[in-house]
Amino acid sequence: MRAQRGPVPWAAVTRGALAAGPLLLAALLAGRASLGVVAAIAAMLAGINDRPGSRRTSVRRIGVPALAGAVGLLVGSYAGAHLGAFALTLVLTGLGLVGGGISAIGPVASGTGTQLLVTSAVGAGMPLPDPVWQTVPAFLAGAGWLLALRLLLPTPVSRTGDPRAGRGRGPYRPDSSFAPRPDKRSDPRPDPRPEPRPGPRPDPRPEPRSGPRPDVRLDFRFDGERAAVAEVYDAVAALLDAAGTEHAGARRAALTAALDHAQDALAGPRLRRHPSSAAERRLHAQYAAALPLGEAATALAWAERTVPKRAAEGPRRLAAAVRGNSLAGPLPAPARTDPALRALDAALLHAAEVFDRGRAPDLHTRRRSVAALVRTVLGAGGREYALRAGLCFGAAVATAQALHHGHWYGAHQHWYWLPATAVFLVKPDLGPLVSRVLCRAAGTVLGALLFAGSAAVLPRPEGLVVLVAVCGALVPVAARHFAAQTTVVTVLVLALVMVGGEPQASAGRIGETLLACAIVLIVGHLPVPGQRGGGVRARIDVADAAAHAYLVHVLGESDDRAARWTLRREAYRTLAEARAAIARAAAELPALARHSAGADEVAAVLERLVDTTTACAVHLDDTGRLTPRHTERLAALRDELATRRGGVGRSRTLA
Repeated sequence: MRAQRGPVPWAAVTRGALAAGPLLLAALLAGRASLGVVAAIAAMLAGINDRPGSRRTSVRRIGVPALAGAVGLLVGSYAGAHLGAFALTLVLTGLGLVGGGISAIGPVASGTGTQLLVTSAVGAGMPLPDPVWQTVPAFLAGAGWLLALRLLLPTPVSRTGDPRAGRGRGPYRPDSSFAPRPDKRSDPRPDPRPEPRPGPRPDPRPEPRSGPRPDVRLDFRFDGERAAVAEVYDAVAALLDAAGTEHAGARRAALTAALDHAQDALAGPRLRRHPSSAAERRLHAQYAAALPLGEAATALAWAERTVPKRAAEGPRRLAAAVRGNSLAGPLPAPARTDPALRALDAALLHAAEVFDRGRAPDLHTRRRSVAALVRTVLGAGGREYALRAGLCFGAAVATAQALHHGHWYGAHQHWYWLPATAVFLVKPDLGPLVSRVLCRAAGTVLGALLFAGSAAVLPRPEGLVVLVAVCGALVPVAARHFAAQTTVVTVLVLALVMVGGEPQASAGRIGETLLACAIVLIVGHLPVPGQRGGGVRARIDVADAAAHAYLVHVLGESDDRAARWTLRREAYRTLAEARAAIARAAAELPALARHSAGADEVAAVLERLVDTTTACAVHLDDTGRLTPRHTERLAALRDELATRRGGVGRSRTLA
């Protein structure tokens, strides 16, 4: 129920203002208001999916749901025009099962399923005067317009060579004055740092800038990628600061989130298989150089010992260099007194070497095959998701059809609002049912009242076009809270349908929303065949398998670092996904929450197991053998995991 906080996303606000409103205005000037309404609806849905991130990831995040929305609009339009009420309900219920099942794959698939169902309801329940072969291209044009704005418009402060970012110029030179020379007898590896020159101790503070200022020019192609990679280095520094404190666990989770975000930002769709520009290859190299740093920082946090403050300065300087697209400059070297600190020092040296002249190494991702995706959709989590979404969507369609054919709507013949509302409420990955129902009801009532007051005073259609543009600009800001987002979207949609020729419908929208809320609360909590909580159990199973694969690889003492980092990334990513699913399930009413009881404890044990595996990997790299502390901790965690597995839910034992 709490709203998210953060700076205003001015770039997204600008895109929202330039999307639905101008499209609607152009259509009105061309005398095709109905097509303008369709294009504006598509731009609105694309704006909801317009999340912070890189431009490349926005292609998938906005484009794939838009294509599914066009398919839903096509199917819904033909079904609504040629099928009776009973057959139409069956078709849309089946579509709800498909949309719910594919939503279990991931966030982009969830947005795809949402748009598929929403547009199918719009196509069937809001008959338009234009033929389908015109409305579907209009929908794609509306979504494509916002995507084009996302790809072409610069974002604020997207400059390379920012003079505030890079603190050192010229080639890398390690700042060895920060740490004493290690004892050669305790460290068998040669120290690659040069011998310090005799003389006074240098000032450890950053050197003042000299020479010409770096070139400051607009370069916004990789602004999202740069920010994501820089956040990884900042997260490494924060974890080093928190080592040995009670905040280490939260900082390690933040590092996982930063790595996931950067990996997604760099791994978006591209025309060529490998990065084609020097700037992109350098970003890939900078991301890869952060992986051993994160590994060493995790090992230090696992040891539960505080580290000197200067240890975090190096990653922070690297983060500033990434943001400013500048050279790394001198880096403070940590003391090489134990395996984890030696690994951190080696990782800093490696980062400095590849930071400005990397060759775009692999991003250490394992792509899921089509067979794996099908197994996810048809597995326990996908089946439960599909059944829950399909039943609620089908029940909403059946109720709307009964009201429509019973003439309960009066002059308002468009019945799409009720099933479309149910889609936004029922999807488990969007949040707990009860909180979303309350926010949706409050937001719809407020939005309908605001529109009723605005429609009474605004000129038509000019005032409605301005209202659509203002609401489009507010969507990115309102996305921080579901009730606020519902308020803005309600005003926007009511303005669009009035421009399309429908009379004022605020009262009807309030009644339909409250009815959809009741349907979702009832149907969403009904007992269903099979085991409940399948989505949480499926996430735990995947995380367990990933953690086991990572442990086997490390204990096998393989020299393949790339494979190890790939397995480590997958283990932490699947654990983060499981944690998110568990948190959402725990916030449900007891009728649903009890089916995932105990999963949080299993995830906590898996996290400790993966952290211990990382510490083992670092120690094996340095000494070639494990200490009794490592082996005892591994054995204890495996025993605890075996004990807790059977306590998840009511009667199911994890494999």
